Amino acid sequence: MILLIISLNFILAQLSPYDEVNFSKPDPNSLIKRIDINYIEPGISSRENAVILVTGYWPPTNEMIRHFSQNNQLNPDGWEGENWENRGYDIISYFPEFSDPNCSNCGQGYGDLEVDYQDTSGDFWPIFNSHKPIAVITFSRGYMDQSWELEFNAYNRFNWINDFTSPFQPTPSPPDTDQSIMYERNSNLPINEIIESIDNLNIGLNPYVDLNGDPGGYVSEFMAYHGTWYRDLNSTGDDKCLAAGHIHVGGYIDTQTAKIATNQSIRTLIDY
Repeated sequence: MILLIISLNFILAQLSPYDEVNFSKPDPNSLIKRIDINYIEPGISSRENAVILVTGYWPPTNEMIRHFSQNNQLNPDGWEGENWENRGYDIISYFPEFSDPNCSNCGQGYGDLEVDYQDTSGDFWPIFNSHKPIAVITFSRGYMDQSWELEFNAYNRFNWINDFTSPFQPTPSPPDTDQSIMYERNSNLPINEIIESIDNLNIGLNPYVDLNGDPGGYVSEFMAYHGTWYRDLNSTGDDKCLAAGHIHVGGYIDTQTAKIATNQSIRTLIDY
């Protein structure tokens, strides 16, 4: 039995990044439109001019948040996130770049938060500790469809799907050494409200929450865990983080539609 478990773990770790969740089909049992849970602390508007950080991954999730980048080279049209829509919040984005913005097999990319465990961790903590966000939405590409999948769970895994560059697994693994293997952290975004608001846009997307599953055991889940981990580490004090969660974005959603849904998700978070 021990040898079997070790063998299975080895096989799972050797899966290509292209075997990640985004090339499979969703479990119909996970397509949940509403959850019954008190999942967010009221009062996101309690800090003036606070920062909301959003992060991207493979397209379209990097392209759809480009307008929130403060990097002039990445966003030559200028940062749109300052006091966004006069709502009293600065929206700031970080994401990797890819040579083909419409790529299918995109690889690791380059720049901030590359699709690589070590690069993600190495970039994440300086970025987040510098901005001290009041809320966080991490995005990554999900199923190859039109889904807007709000992930409820993320896990402190020991075994992950290999990334592109050695060392192929996180170091350390599990990444959160203060918690047990498979320790679970949950999204506390206003999930029901985001689903309803995306539905009401009538732009052809399928929003739902994956209540019982996981974000796929790859760098996307690694990032999802980091976002909620940061929130939990900063749940008290003057710079506390009130909300964090992960959204998997369908790979067939065009950039403009994804941008509309992103903006609406952020509005819903602020208004909650």
